[in-house]
Amino acid sequence: MATTRTAHTVWNGTLQEGAGAVTFDSSGIGEYPVSWAARAEEPGGRTSPEELIAAAHSSCFSMALSNGLTGAGTPPAKLTTKAAVDFQPGTGITGIHLTVQGEVPGIDQAAFASAAADAARNCPVSQALKGTTITHEAQLV
Repeated sequence: MATTRTAHTVWNGTLQEGAGAVTFDSSGIGEYPVSWAARAEEPGGRTSPEELIAAAHSSCFSMALSNGLTGAGTPPAKLTTKAAVDFQPGTGITGIHLTVQGEVPGIDQAAFASAAADAARNCPVSQALKGTTITHEAQLV
C-alpha cells in the first residue's frame, strides 16, 4: 500500500532576517523552528532542511540495512547510524556521509560492509538523493 506523509512550513520575513516553523503533519510529533542562520551558521536551537534530510536518511538507511541483514539470515541486534549532511551557502548540499555501527551476531566485517554498501545505494532516501555524493562507513562493534 502506498503512503503519503506531509509536513508544512510557515515562513515570515526575508531569507536573512526571517524565520519559520516546520510542522510534521502526518505524525503530529510537533513544530520546529527554522531559520537561515540555523542552516548556514550555528543551529541555536533551530533545525534546518539539512538536519531533516539527515534524520530521514539515517532512519531509512538503518531500516534498509536491517532488512538486508535479516534477509541474509543475520538479523542485527542493534544499528546506530549517523548521517552528516554538508551544506555550503551559495552551492547547496555538497555531500552526505553515513556512519553505522552494528551489533550483528554471526557476521564478519566484510559481510557487514557489503550489506551497508547495498543499503547506502538502495534505501529510498538514497535513491531520492542520487544527485548528491553519498559516502558511508560501516563498523561492527
